[in-house]
Amino acid sequence: MDTLKNILSYEEVILVDTNDRVVGTMEKQAAHEQAKLHRAFSVFLFNEKEEMLLQQRAFGKYHSPGLWSNTCCSHPRPGELTEDAARRRLKEEMGIDSTFHKLFSFIYKAELGSGMYEYEFDHVYAGSFSGEPEINHDEVAAWKYMHLDEISEDIKLNPEQYTYWFRMVFDKVAALYK
Repeated sequence: MDTLKNILSYEEVILVDTNDRVVGTMEKQAAHEQAKLHRAFSVFLFNEKEEMLLQQRAFGKYHSPGLWSNTCCSHPRPGELTEDAARRRLKEEMGIDSTFHKLFSFIYKAELGSGMYEYEFDHVYAGSFSGEPEINHDEVAAWKYMHLDEISEDIKLNPEQYTYWFRMVFDKVAALYK
């Protein structure tokens, strides 16, 4: 059974250069352990009250467990378009089928502790959703809507409760929605 679980959990990420050109693939956890630049995406959804939908990462995640972050973030699979991957993961993690548009891309590198690193070429998307998500508890522990000013203040007071990448990009995304 453990072998089957390992096979099913094996997932590759797309390694890229600083211009987002594909240079190879690598097993996801190894890319995080070796700090290899890889393609990623982040989705930010807002309701009709202009509140952002946040997710708390599941406590079983191998990095950043239990931290609050944007609505959805992950990696496209080899051969998968980034926007298609964002749609797929939004459905898998949050049970949401929503439209969104690309805002911008950026590169960041961070040491997360426990021998884990994020080094990502991150494509950032935003869209609308006003319902209750149907979360996948293997991926998401909890969710909530928060107003942008509340998030900004809470990040200042409790930065350790938010993922590194979310803290990095929040102000830029919020500026586009204020």
